[in-house]
Amino acid sequence: MQIAVERAISTMWDRYEEPLSLDEIANTAILSKFYFSRVFRNLTGTSPGRFLSAVRLHQAKTMLLETDLSVTEISYRVGYNSLGTFTSRFTRSVSLSPARYRALARAGLTERTGTAHADGRRTCAVHGSIRSPELGRPVRIYVGAFREPIVQGRPVACEILDGSGPFTLCVPEGVWFIRAAVVAASDFPAPPWERRPLLVASGPELTVRHGHENPPVRLAARQLTALDLPILLALPGLDSPQRFAPDAVPVRVPSLTGT
Repeated sequence: MQIAVERAISTMWDRYEEPLSLDEIANTAILSKFYFSRVFRNLTGTSPGRFLSAVRLHQAKTMLLETDLSVTEISYRVGYNSLGTFTSRFTRSVSLSPARYRALARAGLTERTGTAHADGRRTCAVHGSIRSPELGRPVRIYVGAFREPIVQGRPVACEILDGSGPFTLCVPEGVWFIRAAVVAASDFPAPPWERRPLLVASGPELTVRHGHENPPVRLAARQLTALDLPILLALPGLDSPQRFAPDAVPVRVPSLTGT
C-alpha cells in the first residue's frame, strides 16, 4: 500500500497545478477513493486533499522567492482559481501574506512574532527528548507543538536545541502534534531557498489535560521520505544564529524545506 500512496504523492508533485480530484489521485494508486483515503491518512497523518494543498503552497513559496511572477500569476500556476482563496490559505499556513513573505525573505529580514495565543486555557508542561544521529557537524534542532500534523501556522510552543537532548513545551489543554527539524548550523548564511532540513522527527497525537501526568515525548530524528508533508512554516528561529527566549522567539520567513 505504501508504494501506491507514494505513487499518488508523486502525481501531486508532478501535477499540482491541475484541478486534481480525489478520483483522479486514487486512480494513480489503483485503489478505490474510499479505501485510498483511509490508507493515505494512515500513512501520512492527513487527507489527500490537505496533502495536495500543502504541496501547492510549498510550490508557491518557491515561486515567490525564485521568480518575479506576480502573486496573482503564482496563484493560478499552483492550481488556485481565486486569488482571494490562495491568499487566505497562504497567510493562514505561513503566517504571512504572499507579498510580505516575498519582501521580507528577499530583504533577509526577520518577522518577529510570538507563538500562537493560548486562548486563555491553562497551560501544561510537556516534557520530552529528541535523539539525532551523529552527523559530524554542528546542528540545531527546532521542536514545536502544532494544532495539526502539518507544520503550518504559528506553533503554540517551541524550543531550540543545539543537538540531541531534553525539551519542555508549555501548551494549553487539548490535542497537539509535536514536530521537529534538524538543520546544519553552518547553513544560516545561505539564501533561504538553499536551506534544507537534514532530518525531521514527529511524535504521535498528544492529548494534554491539566492535572493528568503527560507521558514524556520521545522523538527520533530521521531522513525525510515521500510520505512527509511539506513544511509550510519555519520553526521559530530557523535562520537566526542567535538563541531567543521561548516567549519571544521570532518566526523567520523562509521555511525549513528551503522555500
